[in-house]
Amino acid sequence: MYDLIIIGLGPAGLTAGIYASRYRLKNLIIGKELGGTITLAHAVENYPGFESVSGVEWSQKTLEQTKKLGSEIVYGLVEKIERLDVGYKVILRDGQKQEARSVIIATGSERRKLNVPGETEYLGRGISYCTTCDIPFYKEKTVAMIGGGDAAVSGAIHGAEFADKVYIIYRKDKLRAEPIWTEEALQNKKIEVIYNTNVIKILGTEEIKDTDEKSKIDQNQDKVGGVELDKPYNGSNILPVDGVFIEIGAVPGTSLAQNLGVALDEVNYILVGEDMSTNLPGVFGAGDLTDNSKNFAQMIGACAQGAIAAASAYKYLKGEKAPRILGA
Repeated sequence: MYDLIIIGLGPAGLTAGIYASRYRLKNLIIGKELGGTITLAHAVENYPGFESVSGVEWSQKTLEQTKKLGSEIVYGLVEKIERLDVGYKVILRDGQKQEARSVIIATGSERRKLNVPGETEYLGRGISYCTTCDIPFYKEKTVAMIGGGDAAVSGAIHGAEFADKVYIIYRKDKLRAEPIWTEEALQNKKIEVIYNTNVIKILGTEEIKDTDEKSKIDQNQDKVGGVELDKPYNGSNILPVDGVFIEIGAVPGTSLAQNLGVALDEVNYILVGEDMSTNLPGVFGAGDLTDNSKNFAQMIGACAQGAIAAASAYKYLKGEKAPRILGA
């Protein structure tokens, strides 16, 4: 039996593994794939120690560090967690069963998709689900921000610090972000809101350069060149842009937690304390699926939660506060 099973191979899970190993806890990390949503970022430039690194590269480097410290890794999809008299049983889809005295659930969240043509094709070539991660690459460019909630509107405000023009494209007739953000966005001369409109296709430069619409896009390679709208805007259904930021929310990966009996909030995020503990003994949450990550779903925050969860697991297992790790 392991001391700790960590479910999730994203920043929170990997960091939890690093700390668990440093605490000399026998730990296993299980995940269906490496990295989680951070792999959607083609360049991360806001993480200490890395001037610029892709989400994939960061994940690979951190995985190697985690493995060298002693974490065991299993790739697979966890279907169920069962409570035992002592500890928990984790059951994978392929039939594997693993047991541990404690569990950290770090299965992250998944960004909602538009599910329109071109979305998959141009991911990493002009499409982003993380404004904070990628907007600096669009300095003096034109971008579209899809959505009308807090993430989209605050993202547009942040985006206007870099881009020359930001279009907010929203399917309803009124933005639903916090009033202070809405007011700021509407007063920003760089931001223009297109209401009651849906994006029905993401267009590449090859598709748009032969139309009557001309943009300032770099047409040396096929990447995002514009979006097609379901109704005309300024006389055309084609809106030329250099980048598309899809900020229509995220779905927390909490089905495992819910089935186990972990308490969730009204939108299905795991309710955790400051120590990442849940309502179940020996079960901790970390990363984008916790209720206190909703306002700051960033890699550095997920890593911090993973570290805290590992320290709390140590305290739960050993009955004493986790030792201070030199240099941490």
